[in-house]
Amino acid sequence: MEFIDPELLAYCEAHTSAEDALLKKITRETQAKVLMPRMLSGHLQGKVLELLVKMHQPKTILEIGTYTGYSGICMARGLKSDGKLITLDINDELETMVRGFFEESGLGPQIDYRLGNAREIIPTLEGPFDFVFIDADKYYYQEYFDLVIDKVSKGGIILADNVLWSGKVLVEEGKKIDKDTQALLDFNQNVHLDPRVENTILPIRDGILIARKL
Repeated sequence: MEFIDPELLAYCEAHTSAEDALLKKITRETQAKVLMPRMLSGHLQGKVLELLVKMHQPKTILEIGTYTGYSGICMARGLKSDGKLITLDINDELETMVRGFFEESGLGPQIDYRLGNAREIIPTLEGPFDFVFIDADKYYYQEYFDLVIDKVSKGGIILADNVLWSGKVLVEEGKKIDKDTQALLDFNQNVHLDPRVENTILPIRDGILIARKL
């Protein structure tokens, strides 16, 4: 998932505002207790999310894919006191752990954590959303985008994680493409050509797509 030299990455992290005790705890417990801990946003990406929220100052954030709550806490920390984060996840096995982290963060009143299928929940949400972070099933990225785009405020931001997919988006000629890679290839191209947004991809960690609604 890392695309830069490990020493350069370590340098970037060493010159990024440090994780506090709670974020370090989430990282440790995720690595010790949860399958596929590499799905965690982590230090560098978490601080990028927090700073983007602080700069954009959204009233309402929608996160699609809570996992163990690291990214949600980072984004919620960027909110003003009257801001709100709605975060959706389908994995109820992590609920106790995640709610505990949210409570420990002191941001529980600002975080609306909902369990269920995001493709079913999103149509029931009114919006508008000023900031959306997509980090769930890669196969459904385009569907998530299509479900939220009309609920995003003008000038609002949509981010999507893992869009470089460990480099698999650079397809070798003649090589078979798996369904998730194809879904991300299609998603990246569709967003790039969508006249409703302007966009870029940052090669941070596994790639973050940023789209701003026009």
